[in-house]
Amino acid sequence: MTPYANMTPAELRQEHEAVSQAFAAVKEKHLKLDMSRGKPGKAQLDLVSGILTVLSDPADCLDGGLDTRNYGELAGLASCRKLFAELLGVKPEEVFAGGNASLNLMYDVISKAFTHGLLHSPRPWSQEKTVKFLCPSPGYDRHFKVTESFGMELITIPMTGAGPDMDAVEAAVQDPAVKGIWCVPKYSNPQGIIYSDETIDRLAALKPAAPDFTIMWDNAYCIHEFDGGFVPFRDILTLCREAGNPDMVYEFASTSKVTLPGAGVAVFATSEANMAYMKKLLSIQVISYDKVNQLRHVRYLRDKAHTLELMQQHAAILKPKFDAVADALEREIRPLGIGSWARPKGGYFISYDAMPGTAKRALALCKEAGVVMTGAGATFPYGVDPDDSNIRIAPSLPPVAELEQAIEVFCICVRLAALEKLMQ
Repeated sequence: MTPYANMTPAELRQEHEAVSQAFAAVKEKHLKLDMSRGKPGKAQLDLVSGILTVLSDPADCLDGGLDTRNYGELAGLASCRKLFAELLGVKPEEVFAGGNASLNLMYDVISKAFTHGLLHSPRPWSQEKTVKFLCPSPGYDRHFKVTESFGMELITIPMTGAGPDMDAVEAAVQDPAVKGIWCVPKYSNPQGIIYSDETIDRLAALKPAAPDFTIMWDNAYCIHEFDGGFVPFRDILTLCREAGNPDMVYEFASTSKVTLPGAGVAVFATSEANMAYMKKLLSIQVISYDKVNQLRHVRYLRDKAHTLELMQQHAAILKPKFDAVADALEREIRPLGIGSWARPKGGYFISYDAMPGTAKRALALCKEAGVVMTGAGATFPYGVDPDDSNIRIAPSLPPVAELEQAIEVFCICVRLAALEKLMQ
């Protein structure tokens, strides 16, 4: 296969005709395939459906003498907080166990910052003239939407192979209007990057101009390896405390990709001072979260060792899907020189960088051929990718056979979009 950049105009026209015919053929199949979000597939949901029966009798709902069916325990069951503390490497008293969605807890922290301010805020953020938030990109679209919804100015920070560009971060935080940064430190969404030790140390040691600058540390994939064993990860709470910034971080995690996404448990972990402040605010909002579900997870997951065993079973389902995508890209795209990507070892996404100026067109073609994917630009603030290049691929939901069809369509579409660009 000749790289497209080396083709003559005549060869490009010939290739365009062949790829156009292939595109017409896949359109005739009338496919309906979804690679738009990082949802677990049916096999993964079936794998963990035993969680539905771990509590079957009223007596099962007692946890150390506490009846989980009743009110109380705002910060969550002690046993649940202990389990997550073990998973995250923090102290149980630093863990707040909530409902099923970590995004809801992230939203609550930002919302409370706007209505009341955080622990070290001079005033509520709503009373600031300007509020800015740092957004390492490509990144998670829902993070960006949360801060955008409050009218913040979103500042793009380039991602490197080691995490956010820390020179850019350290320069940006000298502005007192910069109030925080979004981080997905392990198997980042969508690139699958693990932050380096140096990056984490520099984040923990930041000296922001804003006294209430906050690291929103979304450790969504903390135990989510699918290629190889568990990779230990450093505790950001301890590192911030040792660096003299004990209250600078809120860490988030959930069981959304461990048990059932629609019925999991989400937590945040933070300093005890932050915890006391946030509990005071949340006590007005909620009496307690679903402790029955928290107990169900404690009984089902048991401890870190057992949870990691379960994650290896998830990995056995996920790895063939990621391999199917990565193998197809290597076979169909790599020789043509029209895209780049990394092969992640964990997380839920593959980040594909198409030829600049072609991502929107490629995804429009995918949709036309019956393959739904995350919209172009979603991985950047305001949904605007300045290079129109990044595409997030989510291999987890379709069965392998459907995934192979979908990635075939994807490869045809990125080829067609690249050829159209080159022939302009």
